[in-house]
Amino acid sequence: MKYLALLTFIVVSIIGCGQPERNCKDFRTGEFKYEVELDGERLTGKFTRYQEIQVEIYSDHKVDSSTINWVNDCEFIAKNLHPKSMADKKPLLFKILTTDSDSYTFEFSYVGDVTNRHKGIATKID
Repeated sequence: MKYLALLTFIVVSIIGCGQPERNCKDFRTGEFKYEVELDGERLTGKFTRYQEIQVEIYSDHKVDSSTINWVNDCEFIAKNLHPKSMADKKPLLFKILTTDSDSYTFEFSYVGDVTNRHKGIATKID
């Protein structure tokens, strides 16, 4: 009986430690709404992502666009097309962490910055 309990515990531990399923290709293009926590402030907006361009509409109705370069199925680098500051000139690395049927959880930071990562949720609306 002890061995059966131990074996069950080991099997459940191994299965529970697996990677979450990610169907990132389903989110390469489309129209999305997002929610991000940034410096204690909750930001929302919408964006449309094409294969190589993303157009974003912020909650204050400002529009911005970026080039998109896919590193792999679940990571891409976004570079602002019309930067207005030095910070806007820095490319951002986005990683899709988990996916559901119509949304995904993502993490982003400036390329090369491993300490200041932020998380958000994007939901496909088309």
